Amino acid sequence: MADIQKLTTTEPAPLARRRAASSESIGFGLLPTDFDGFSSVLRVYWEIVYRRRWQIVAITVAAVTIMAIYSFKVNPIYRATAHVEIEAEAPLTMSVSDRFRSMPADEAFLKTQALVIGSDHLAWETIGQLGLAENGAFIPQTPKDASGQRAPEPRMLRDRLVREFQRSTTVRLMPNSHMMEVSFESTDPDLSAKVANTLINHYIEYNFRKRYDATRQASGFMEQQLEELKAKVEKSQEALVGYERQNSIVNVSDRQNVVEQRLSDLSRDLTTAESDRAQKESLYQMVKSNPEQIAMLAQNDLLQKLQEKSADLKAQYVDALGQFGPNFPKVVRLRGQVAQMQSLIEQEQKRTVERIQNDYRAASTRVSLVSTSVVQQKAEVGRLNQLLIQHNILQREFQTNQQLYDDLLQRLKDATVSAGLRATNIHIVDTASPPAVPVRPNKLLNLMLGLVAGGLLGLVLAFAEEGLERRSIRTPDDVERLLGIPALAIIPSASLLIRRYGSSKRGGAQGEAQKRSESVAVMMLTEPASAVAESYRALRSAILFSSTPEPPKVLLVASSQPKEGKTCTSINLALSLAQNSVPVLIIDADLRKPGVTRELNLPSTKGLSGVLTGRYSLDEALREVENTSLSVLPAGPTPPNPAEMLSSPAMRQLITELVERFKHVVIDSPPLLMVTDATILSTMVDGTVLVAESGVTSPGALARCHRILDVAGGKVLGVVINKVDFQQEGYYYGSLYRYYGSYYGKPDNGESASP
Repeated sequence: MADIQKLTTTEPAPLARRRAASSESIGFGLLPTDFDGFSSVLRVYWEIVYRRRWQIVAITVAAVTIMAIYSFKVNPIYRATAHVEIEAEAPLTMSVSDRFRSMPADEAFLKTQALVIGSDHLAWETIGQLGLAENGAFIPQTPKDASGQRAPEPRMLRDRLVREFQRSTTVRLMPNSHMMEVSFESTDPDLSAKVANTLINHYIEYNFRKRYDATRQASGFMEQQLEELKAKVEKSQEALVGYERQNSIVNVSDRQNVVEQRLSDLSRDLTTAESDRAQKESLYQMVKSNPEQIAMLAQNDLLQKLQEKSADLKAQYVDALGQFGPNFPKVVRLRGQVAQMQSLIEQEQKRTVERIQNDYRAASTRVSLVSTSVVQQKAEVGRLNQLLIQHNILQREFQTNQQLYDDLLQRLKDATVSAGLRATNIHIVDTASPPAVPVRPNKLLNLMLGLVAGGLLGLVLAFAEEGLERRSIRTPDDVERLLGIPALAIIPSASLLIRRYGSSKRGGAQGEAQKRSESVAVMMLTEPASAVAESYRALRSAILFSSTPEPPKVLLVASSQPKEGKTCTSINLALSLAQNSVPVLIIDADLRKPGVTRELNLPSTKGLSGVLTGRYSLDEALREVENTSLSVLPAGPTPPNPAEMLSSPAMRQLITELVERFKHVVIDSPPLLMVTDATILSTMVDGTVLVAESGVTSPGALARCHRILDVAGGKVLGVVINKVDFQQEGYYYGSLYRYYGSYYGKPDNGESASP
C-alpha cells in the first residue's frame, strides 16, 4: 500500500511541456515535422502513393474504361473547313478603279464579319436551301405527339434548327491575317462540306446585296444634294465678283507680301533686342546683389588682379602683425598699403557697375524703339488684312462650293457605274471538301486523357484521404509528439491478420477454445503464436520495465471512447502477465456496461458491486480462468451509483487487500470522456495505460484524457495503439506486417508456438 501511495502522489508532468508537445503536432498533416530535406519529403509522398496504390489504380482503370466506352459508342463527327479572305469594305462612292484595290481591315471589322457569318439570318437561309430540317444527319427527328403526328410550332422549330446549326458551326479569325476559317461539323462528311460552302455563298450574296442597296440609296441622296450645291456655287460666285468691283480689288498679293516681310523682320529684331536687354538686366541685378563677385561676373581682369594683390597684402599684414605688433614700422606700412589697395578696388568696382548699368539702359532704349516700329507695322498689316477679310471669305465660300459640287458630281457618276458592278471584298481561298477522318472522338487521345485524369484524380483522393486520416492517432510518433509520453505497444488489427493469413491454429483442439478463437480478447489463449499475442507480450514487457525499482502492481486500462479495444487490451494484458506463472487478477470495473465477463463468458451474478456493498465476500465473487493463473472479479449487478461506489473507502480497502494476494491487478474501466469512473480509479493504482485506436482516436480526445488524469493526480505509463493496419503504415510497418504474416501466420508442422 505504501508503494501505491508513492506512485499515486508522483508529481505530474509540467504543464508547459504538455502544451509544447501538444501544439507541436496537433495538426498531423501529410508531412512529418521531423523530416528534413527534399528526399524525406519525397519519401513521405511515395509512401502515401504506395499505401493507396490499388485505390489509385482502380480510379485510373475506371476513368480509362469510361473514356473507352464513350469513344467507341459515340457517333463519329466530321468537320469540313473552308477558308475565306476578307478585305475591308470600300466606301460606297469610291471610284471604279479604287474598287479593285486592297483596303486595310482592322480587327474590329473582321470580328464583326465573323459574327455576321454566324448570324441567325444566314443560318436560316442555309437551312432552308439545303433542307436541313428534314435531314436526320443534321438534327434528330422531332418527337411525335400522342396522336403520332408532328406538331411543333414554326417559331420553336426555327429557333431549334438555328441553335443546332450555330452549335455545329465554327467561325474563327486566323491570327495576324485577313483569313476567316468557317467549319461545320456533322455525322455525314458530305453534308458538313456542303453546309460550309453554302454558308459562305450566302455570306457573299448578303454582302453584295447590302452594298448594292446602300449604293443605290446613296446615289438618290447625292442627286438631291447636287441641285442644291449648284445653286450655292452660282450665288457665291456672284457675291465675290460684286465685292471686287465695289472695292477696286485687282491684285494685292505683292503688296501684302512686302508688308508681311517687313513685319517679320521687325519682330525678329524685337526678339533679339529683348533677349539682349534681359541678359544685360540679369547681369546688372547680379552685380548689384553680389558686390564681392563683380570681378568674376563682369570678367574684369584688372579688378581680379587688384583683389589678388589685396589678398596677398592682407596675408603679409596679418603675419607681420602677429610677429611684431601693431606699431612696428613694417606693420604700419603694410596697413597703409592694404587701405590703399582696398580704395583702388572700390573705385574699379564702381566703374564696372556704372558701365554695366549704362549697357542695360541702352538695351532698354533699343527695345522701346523697335517695339514702336512693330506696333506701327502691325497696324499697317491690319489695315491691309481688314480690306481682304471679306474678299477672302467670299472667295473661300465660292471655292468650297465649287469643290463640293465637283466631288459630288464625280461620286454620283462612280456610284451609278458601281451599282452595276458585282465587285466584292470577299474571296474564297479554299472550298470545303468532305473530310475522310472524323475529328471526334479521338480514341487514343481520349484514352490518354482518361489515363492522366484518372491518375490525377486517384492521387488527389489518396492525398485527401491521407490528410483526413492524419487527423487521428496512427503511429507512436504521433503519441510522443502530442503527449510527450511513450507508446508502450503497437497492437495489429487481429481481424485483418486473420482475414489475410488465417488463424495460426491448423487443426487444433475443438470445443470451447475453438469457439473463442475468433475473439480478439482471448487471443493470448487461442492464438499464442500470433502477431497480436506477441504484441501483448511486448506491452507486458514495456509495463514491467516502466517503473523502478519495482514494476507496477495495480494497472488501470482506460480509453477516451467506447470500442477502442480497451477491454481486449485489459484481458490480453492480464493473460500475458499470468503466463509468468504468477497470480494475476483482472477486475471488470465498468459497472455500467461490463465487458470482461462477456468476453470470458463468465457469470456476472456476483462481482465487484456486491463485494463493495458487503453482500458477499471476495472469495465468493472471484472466478478462475481455466489452464491459467488468472483470476477474474466480474462487475456484478449494475448499481444505481457506480461513481460513488468506486470512490468509496471500501474500494481502496479492496485494492489494498488484492495487492497482498495477487502479483498483478489489472482494472478495466469505463471510457474516460464519458464518465468519471476511470478518473477516480486512476488515483488508486500504480499506473494507467491509455488505449487509442489507430485511425479513429483523435489527438484532441487523447490529449484531453491525459490532461484529466494529470490534473487528478494519476500516473500515465503510456499509450497502446490498437487495431493498427501495418500494410497501411508505410515501409517500416509494411515490412513488419509481412514479417508477422509469414512468421506467425504459418507455424511449422501446423502447430502453434508456445508463448
